[in-house]
Amino acid sequence: MEPKNPTDGETRSIHEADFVALLTSGQNAITLTVRALMLGDRGMEEVVQQTNAKLWQKRDDFQPGTNFRAWAAAVARFEVLNYRKQQARDARLRFSDDLEHQIACEVGELEDDLYDRHAALQECLKQLKPESRDLLLSRYNGEETIADLASRIGRSVGGIKVSLSRLRTGLSQCIERRLSTGESVE
Repeated sequence: MEPKNPTDGETRSIHEADFVALLTSGQNAITLTVRALMLGDRGMEEVVQQTNAKLWQKRDDFQPGTNFRAWAAAVARFEVLNYRKQQARDARLRFSDDLEHQIACEVGELEDDLYDRHAALQECLKQLKPESRDLLLSRYNGEETIADLASRIGRSVGGIKVSLSRLRTGLSQCIERRLSTGESVE
């Protein structure tokens, strides 16, 4: 859509920037919705991309101030249905419309839980000693094997495994404690 006059351009770009921000922050909800509705289907990534394209096409239909994730999940559900219609001859697993609606609703709740867990994890990581945090991040942020990590920092593989196990257990307990007390919610 081209701006109708020079003053429209600024307004439209702000709207598009806001929409891009919503679309970006809603990617987990979109992906979870499609993944839940297409368990084991190799076309999932294609449907996620189709959903993003459809959301962009329909961006003028979105009402600011309403629930973007719910709107995006509904669009994703329709894209899954469209995909299934196209793949009807090869469909192996089909859900009823009611079950698909229920899954889409529960995925939204799951995403909220994942968000809270992620926030709790970030806070728990901050409480670790720097060397413990570095060990975890080296192991799980990169592609370094435990053997490579042990060699790089001069420790045994067994020692690294024990340390990682203790750190994971501590993080798990910290996350559960924060969630049970509501400390992780912004």
